[in-house]
Amino acid sequence: MLIEFRVSNHRSIGEEQILSLAPAPKQKEHLDNIIKKGKHEALNVVAIYGANASGKSNLLKAMGILDSIVNVFGHSSTIRKLPYDPFLLRDSWHEKSTSCEITFVIAEHRYRYGFEFDQSGIISEWLFRKSVGREVNLFQRSRDIIDVSSGLIGSARVIDAAIDATRPNALFLSTCDSFNIKEPTDILQWFANYIVIDGLNTAKDAVKTVKLFQDERYRKKIKDYFDEMDFDIVDLQVNSEELYNGDLIYEVLSSHYIYDKKGIKTNALATWKMEDKESSGTRKSFDLCGAVLWTLDKGGVLIIDEVEASMHPKMTLYLINMFLNKDININNAQLIFATHDTNLLSYADLRRDQIYFAEKNEWESTEFYSLSDFVYLDKNFSNLKSTKERPDTDKEKRYFEGRYGAVPILGNCNPMQVRENGKER
Repeated sequence: MLIEFRVSNHRSIGEEQILSLAPAPKQKEHLDNIIKKGKHEALNVVAIYGANASGKSNLLKAMGILDSIVNVFGHSSTIRKLPYDPFLLRDSWHEKSTSCEITFVIAEHRYRYGFEFDQSGIISEWLFRKSVGREVNLFQRSRDIIDVSSGLIGSARVIDAAIDATRPNALFLSTCDSFNIKEPTDILQWFANYIVIDGLNTAKDAVKTVKLFQDERYRKKIKDYFDEMDFDIVDLQVNSEELYNGDLIYEVLSSHYIYDKKGIKTNALATWKMEDKESSGTRKSFDLCGAVLWTLDKGGVLIIDEVEASMHPKMTLYLINMFLNKDININNAQLIFATHDTNLLSYADLRRDQIYFAEKNEWESTEFYSLSDFVYLDKNFSNLKSTKERPDTDKEKRYFEGRYGAVPILGNCNPMQVRENGKER
C-alpha cells in the first residue's frame, strides 16, 4: 500500500512536492475508494490533471526513477551515472541534489524510505519503520558512512559485508537485498509490484503481457479483458521465444469472424498480426493489460502517464473502474495516472482528494495540489468566509472554466495571414 511520495529538484519540480494517497479528513463521499491494511488507510486511485508542460509527467517520471535506482542500479557497474536531471531555471539549483522519498505499508509495518543523489552518486539514504508507537530508525547514510541501528534485523557480519559492498552509485537498501537481509528483501519484493508506464510508449510493456499469456490462468484473464473491451476479436494467440541473452521475441495474432456475401457471420476466422491490422487503441490495450491484471492480482501500485492516449474515453473509464470496483480490486491495488481526459471528472466516481492538479508557479516550478485542499474565499459583508468545494459540484465544467487553475492560458492571436483579393486583412 502506497501512502505518500515526495520529490524535489527534478526537471520542472523545484521545491519539494508531495503526492499523498492518505484520505483527507471529513470527506464522506465514495468511502469504498478507501483501502485499508491494518490501521492504515489509503486511496485506491489518484488522477492528476494539468496543462501541457505543467509537470504532471515529471512527477510520474520521478516515481519511475526511484524504482529504477532501487531495482537497476543495485546491480549496475560502478561507472554508470545516476539519472540526475535537476531544476535549471533557478540560480545554483543545478548544484543541488535531487531527493525522493516514499512511504508505504507492508503487512503491519509502515516504512518511510528515501535518498538524495546527484551526478556524483548517492549523497544520503534513510529507512524508518513504524509499527506501534514512534518511528524507528533502521539505517541512515551520508555518502560512504552508513549507520545501521539494532532495529534492522540481521547478522552483524552480513550487514557489515553489505556496508563494505555498497558502491557510491548504488543504494544500501539494494545491496542488503543482494546479501539476503530479510527486511530490505521484503521491501524490494514490494517494489516488484510497483509499475510505472509511459502511456505514449507502451510497446515495451507488452513483454509483461506476453509472459503472462504463457500462464493458463492469466491467459484467460487477458482474453476476458479483451472481450469486455469489445474489439470484436474472437481469439488471441501469442508466439514467443526467449533468446540466449534473455531478450524475448514474439508476435501477437488476433482473429475475427468472416462474414458471407449476405453479411451473415460464419465459423471461419481471419487471423493476422496485431501490429499490422489492429488499431493503436487495441494494441495499447494489449500492451497495458498484463500490467493492469498483474497489479490487481498482486495488490500492487500501477502508475500510468497519459493513460487516455489512443484510447476511447469509455475504455479509459473501464480501466479506472477496475481499480475503483471492490468486487474486482479485491487485493487493494492502487492506480495513479496523469490525464487530459476531463470526462473522468464527471463519470469516474472520484473523491475530491483523488483529484490532483499540476501548475507552474511564478518561477516556472511545478506545484501540485488536491481538489480537497481547494478553498473559495467568498466576500460576506466585511469578512472573508472560506468554503470547501462541494462533492456534488460539476467538476469538469469548473475545471474548463479555470476555477481550479492547471489549465493553459491561451492567447487570441491568429498566426494565419488570411488574404482577400490578394491583400492581407
